Amino acid sequence: MSLLPQQDVRYKRCVLRIAHISDTHVLSRAGTTWRELLFNKRITGYANLLLRRGRVHRREYLLAVLRAAAQDADHVVVTGDITNLSLESEFEDARALLDTMRADITVIPGNHDIYLPSTHRDRRFPHHFGTFMRSDLPEHAVDLPAGLFPCVKLRGPAAIIALSSAVPRPPFIAAGFLGREQLDALRRVLQHPEVARRTPVLLVHHAPIDSRPRWQQLRDGLVDAAGLRATLMPLERGLVLFGHIHVRVHSTLRTNGGALDVVSASGAALDHPDLSIRAGFNRYDIDEDGRIVRIAAMAVDPSNGSMMSANIRETPEVA
Repeated sequence: MSLLPQQDVRYKRCVLRIAHISDTHVLSRAGTTWRELLFNKRITGYANLLLRRGRVHRREYLLAVLRAAAQDADHVVVTGDITNLSLESEFEDARALLDTMRADITVIPGNHDIYLPSTHRDRRFPHHFGTFMRSDLPEHAVDLPAGLFPCVKLRGPAAIIALSSAVPRPPFIAAGFLGREQLDALRRVLQHPEVARRTPVLLVHHAPIDSRPRWQQLRDGLVDAAGLRATLMPLERGLVLFGHIHVRVHSTLRTNGGALDVVSASGAALDHPDLSIRAGFNRYDIDEDGRIVRIAAMAVDPSNGSMMSANIRETPEVA
């Protein structure tokens, strides 16, 4: 989507700005024993951390992104992978970082936040981040180990609808799954009068549009993405925001009634020369009539830690 000039009359009437952060990958091994790392899937994640991720995720970038997003927006959404290995120390550190933002925040889990069956079973994600997942329509939520979803936040002209695609997977598998129960609940939520009169802003960790071969989707994509897209077909407009792929991409999903903007955010701590990948956040401006009048991105300026305009890669429309 081309950026609208600031003098555009629609932009002047913007009443809600949403900042979109993803894949913070907060790392903390404080108080962690080797047993917690060696005898489960975490050993593969820790090896990846030692070989690659530790060199490209920068704490100072993450802090700059969180600070700027909180100051810039009316509402902040975080589309998963908040932690690195779903260690208790990482949950605690990440929760403390979000608390310092003093912002209106909605979070969803990513595959790194539900790394082990025990993490899922013990409901560690909602235990630490339940404050940011309080729905305005809790009667329509499904009780999942990751929390109550869909989580709906009614904010001015927008209905922010959080979904959970995070489920435990074997080593080297990072695929997501929403499930029929959650998709049925989403269908009911979209028909609710308070949601239907607003512009829906859906949050999901895994990519809802994926043109790769099926075997790759089963490895690290959204297994039932087709079911999600089918559920969204009646919508006339809206946003679908996701993370996971560590690059900013904008797609257009054609629906029976119109079109949805599908946008990913990159990793919020990534150090990379490509401005569509480097640490930062996306922002979405919605006017009083619920129109999405501006989609833009900001990235960290390595020279001084401030924010600069960033790129969002455009992809073909999907019918």
